[in-house]
Amino acid sequence: MDPSAREFLWSLLHTPSPSGYEEPVQKLVRDYLAGVAETVTTDSHGNVVGSKTGPGSTRMLLAGHCDQIGLIVQYIDADGFISVQPIGGWDPIQLIGARVTIWTAGGPVPGVMSRKPIHLLTDEERKAVPKMKDLWIDIGATDKADCESVIRVGDAITLELKAQELRNGRACSVAMDDKVGLWVVLEAFRRAVAAGPLPCSLFVASTVQEEIGLRGAKTSAHGVDPTVAIAVDVTHATDCPTIDKKSEGDVALGKGPSVARGPNMNRHVVDRLVAAAKEKDIPVQLLAIGRATPTDANALQMTRSGVATGLVGIPNRYMHSAVETIALDDIDRAADLLAAFCRGLEGEIDWAP
Repeated sequence: MDPSAREFLWSLLHTPSPSGYEEPVQKLVRDYLAGVAETVTTDSHGNVVGSKTGPGSTRMLLAGHCDQIGLIVQYIDADGFISVQPIGGWDPIQLIGARVTIWTAGGPVPGVMSRKPIHLLTDEERKAVPKMKDLWIDIGATDKADCESVIRVGDAITLELKAQELRNGRACSVAMDDKVGLWVVLEAFRRAVAAGPLPCSLFVASTVQEEIGLRGAKTSAHGVDPTVAIAVDVTHATDCPTIDKKSEGDVALGKGPSVARGPNMNRHVVDRLVAAAKEKDIPVQLLAIGRATPTDANALQMTRSGVATGLVGIPNRYMHSAVETIALDDIDRAADLLAAFCRGLEGEIDWAP
């Protein structure tokens, strides 16, 4: 991976973007696209779209969501402890004992997510699944007034943003979902443009609010009006204990991105992705999804009168946790795959089934 591309990935991972609070990461996206795209726009929803005009009628859209799951300040009690609501889907067990950051107008405020110590739990409490309402954030405030001097209801919260490299080209971080997918579509756009004149008009969207309902994909795709679109998101890696491959598929870190097949995906898009992978000697893993996917691909496919849609996945262990883990080679290969796909869109193509 190119050092500058690697540095950009680390910047994305260390920048907060809970759903609805994506402005900091979208500034990075705009700065990145400024030197690559012909036009860069930000719509009123917060989506950032870059474009490069090419010949013909094909309008190709690459989409990755920039938002991450997070929390929001709900209530501050008399002693200065903070109760929260979730932004996106959390397993509360993942939060207990976590270091967090509250992103306030005055700057980041560190805190810890806490609950009663195990020594003080009743037998019933030990057996029960913890609920979000039983947890609180401690910022070290002396009382409510002290807390409210720096924190407001509605401030966004993330787990501590810290990316870390592991052995054998693996890396873990909060918000691999979907900062790695965002990185892939931006890098694929850059690589496709850098390779020479494009055969079609190419668009890339950093979409918002995927984690709360695929919202940014709906609005950005409506604006772009693509002929064909590919979403890039993380997918569950099943090469770790307790996951049943018979029900979840066989997807491993380091064996390339996944290409999804199923009713949410256009057959011609899938075939062209597989053909591009074969031509460029890029390993890919096929993944079956027999329903509308819980990704931006769902919204893209249903845009206007319908869009020929594909879904490329980045294998990810421990999704929606503080230690989401991916293989760096997989995202590099995914960017090459999408760049090759886009550069192969020559002439008029019939995407109808």
